Amino acid sequence: MGWSFVSIIWAKTKQLLPKGFSKNQLKDMNPSEIDSRNLEIDPLNQFGTMGPTDVAVDLKSYRLKVTGKVGRPLSLSYDEILKYPSSTETVLLICPGFFSNNGRWTGVNLKSLLQEAQVKKEAQYVDINGPHGKGVRIPLKTINQRRILLAYRVNGETLPQKHGYPLRLVYEDAYGYDWVKYINEIIVS
Repeated sequence: MGWSFVSIIWAKTKQLLPKGFSKNQLKDMNPSEIDSRNLEIDPLNQFGTMGPTDVAVDLKSYRLKVTGKVGRPLSLSYDEILKYPSSTETVLLICPGFFSNNGRWTGVNLKSLLQEAQVKKEAQYVDINGPHGKGVRIPLKTINQRRILLAYRVNGETLPQKHGYPLRLVYEDAYGYDWVKYINEIIVS
């Protein structure tokens, strides 16, 4: 399951949803207030999507850049990213009022990449960016409190283009609009 001691304690303060919980109700809930571990995995062909769905990324020129307040800036190809140890986590995505997707996401743990880049002590935030100015800022102090991945697979399949191929942020407890698709840059500040 991949639950750490901290996430188990955190989950005990949330509303534990039963198996078979209404998808219609789920789309109107706050992901940070619910424990979704009993929910079924949604088939990928039933996943909803919002935002851009047609960004084409050329893997020959693609680089994930990790810059800012780091001792070792990174510029990684897709193949290099795939060589990092992977993590698979079941995490619920809620686009409020529209849909929810409960999926098994596989990718690189954000914390691992940040350790590789040697984040400087004075750093406080990490900005995860994609195309079209889309991004999210995550306080570094919360990185250990949530499951946060740069996913390249979902439900055992390569992440589809409409869901953010080659990399999508999987951000436990955050609404879907913060799950940045087509990630190309991480800036530590």
